[in-house]
Amino acid sequence: MPVRIAFILAAALLAAAPAAASPANDYPTAARADYVIACMASNGQSHIVMEKCACSIDAIADRITYDDYTAIETVKVMADQPGERAGIFRSSGWAKDLMDRFRQAQVAADRKCF
Repeated sequence: MPVRIAFILAAALLAAAPAAASPANDYPTAARADYVIACMASNGQSHIVMEKCACSIDAIADRITYDDYTAIETVKVMADQPGERAGIFRSSGWAKDLMDRFRQAQVAADRKCF
């Protein structure tokens, strides 16, 4: 009986403990690969550049959540579209704030990795 009580108490404590936060570095492999491929297209097609680009996306992932990263990618694509409808992505404050955060993360990643 005492073992059963100890087990129940342990289970209750585990259930009451706060859940571990999801890792900041939770980007899907495909998103990381897309970033590295684009980075290598801009910086060179060598193994050294690939390592630096992989380091860069890891550093960005440490600073920006994947949800924000996908929002940033959406803003970048939409801002490049012609017309009035895309204008909101070029001129709105929230879009500029997202892009500023990304640029700051990218500068920090470049300092660390390149």
